[in-house]
Amino acid sequence: MIRRFLFLALTLVTIGVPFSATATERRPNFLVIVADDLGYSDLGAFGGEIRTPHLDRLALAGIRLAGFHTAPTCSPTRSMLLSGTDNHLAGLGTMAEMIRPNQKDQPGYEGYLRSDVATLAERLSAGGYQTLFSGKWHLGLTPEQDPHARGFARSFALLQGGHNHFGTDADPEKGGRATYTEQGERLTRLPQDFYSSDYFATRLVDFIGERPAAGERERPFFAYLAFTAPHWPLQAPPEDIARYKGRYDEGFDVLRERRLARQRELGILAPGVAAHTPRNRDGSWDSLTAGQQRLAARNMEIYAAMVDRLDQNVGRVIEALRAAGELDNTVIIFLADNGAEALDVETTGAEMLAGALKGADNGFANRGAATSYLTYGAGWAQAATAPSWLTKGYQSEGGTRAVAFVSGFGIPRRGGAATEYQSVADIAPTVLELAGVDATATRVGDRTVRPITGRSWVRWLRDPRAPVYGHDDGVGAELFGSRAYRRGEWKLTDIGDGTWRLFNIARDPGETRDLSLAEPERRTELVEAWVSYAKTVGVILPDSVPYRP
Repeated sequence: MIRRFLFLALTLVTIGVPFSATATERRPNFLVIVADDLGYSDLGAFGGEIRTPHLDRLALAGIRLAGFHTAPTCSPTRSMLLSGTDNHLAGLGTMAEMIRPNQKDQPGYEGYLRSDVATLAERLSAGGYQTLFSGKWHLGLTPEQDPHARGFARSFALLQGGHNHFGTDADPEKGGRATYTEQGERLTRLPQDFYSSDYFATRLVDFIGERPAAGERERPFFAYLAFTAPHWPLQAPPEDIARYKGRYDEGFDVLRERRLARQRELGILAPGVAAHTPRNRDGSWDSLTAGQQRLAARNMEIYAAMVDRLDQNVGRVIEALRAAGELDNTVIIFLADNGAEALDVETTGAEMLAGALKGADNGFANRGAATSYLTYGAGWAQAATAPSWLTKGYQSEGGTRAVAFVSGFGIPRRGGAATEYQSVADIAPTVLELAGVDATATRVGDRTVRPITGRSWVRWLRDPRAPVYGHDDGVGAELFGSRAYRRGEWKLTDIGDGTWRLFNIARDPGETRDLSLAEPERRTELVEAWVSYAKTVGVILPDSVPYRP
């Protein structure tokens, strides 16, 4: 049941205006934007040097979420985002591509979004919202698992977790393995000028522009824009790559220190916080040969170009909202789906990516083109995750602390950055409460569904002294055998090597000082809490480690 006037009440209280129930109700629109493998400090508003003016403007006008956490990889995060619950309960206990024999056909390891969880789109649609989707889905490949079947009235989707950014893998007659759908119908051709970030944004702009003619002008909408950039393969238009020529010739070690310094200037990183020492299998920048440095710098130029192009397209969507008269009534939530990706095509990713690399032209002059296939490796990734430990794929802070912000209608502008712990599973209940849609409902349409377990940020948005998670609240996590349990200022972490490490995460967000020996009782207590969590959500540890960059 729609709770009338809820959002207007929040807005008026936020700006100090007494709420009156006689005010005219207008429920907000929502735009959720996900960037794929974006590094924590890539945006200018989070310490980066890449040109991201549109995202920076939005972030600085709202609240930067410096304590926001996701799963360590993409599809588990997306399942939590849309379901508002733990990835094991949602069916993505591990990625579909990484299911081990002992997990196959087990509950919670279906590899797609289960039907007994309702998506945010399904809940909002039942609550009177129009629902729009464009981009990467990665939550199921069959027609009944398509976004159009899971609550999105208008959808353009890449069903798999990755693709060639220029769309050369879309034609099944030419061996294309990527599946694109629109309104649930498979497409066999993409435009000749297709580039992922451009086209995903274009289709969403189209959907927004079609609203008046479809009689939807007065209806609020929920739009979900899921970019595949800057996930590998590193590919970008040449004019964007040219903008960054020579920008990274000093290497990833220098870049890391510069970004750390900038984070301190911006108030994202507290003075005195120790940064974790990078674990780079390729060594320091100075240990590379001149030829290796030249190629590595080029890879980072391409990566920066992808982030730049993503930002340009966010700007296009924002301008479309403004032109439609919707921007001033839209709440915008932006996030990355995990920490930066450390996989390297020549070392850690050589076996995994062998098929894609076959026939690729990775010569210097062709790098970034549609026929190249590149990643940027651990050195650049750990420059982006600093001060945190490790990268994508781990339950360390480097794998799960993701760049995020909330901005737009009714969101107060706060200086500095919010460092409190928050989860991607919180987005669904937050959006639902702001929309006036019952987040506690366990029946959506004709289905009985699991309850949402994430927590709404609405009270915290109104009053930053009202924490989303209290001192005694515990949160467990697991993926690929990497485990974590957080309670208050303490965090227990196993990066997949079977060793539990204990950190005071409030004082040591870089996870540099293992306090297991100093706090044995606390360690035991949190281990027991994780075991209880694992039983509750049905964790099945893999019989072997499927992925470790």
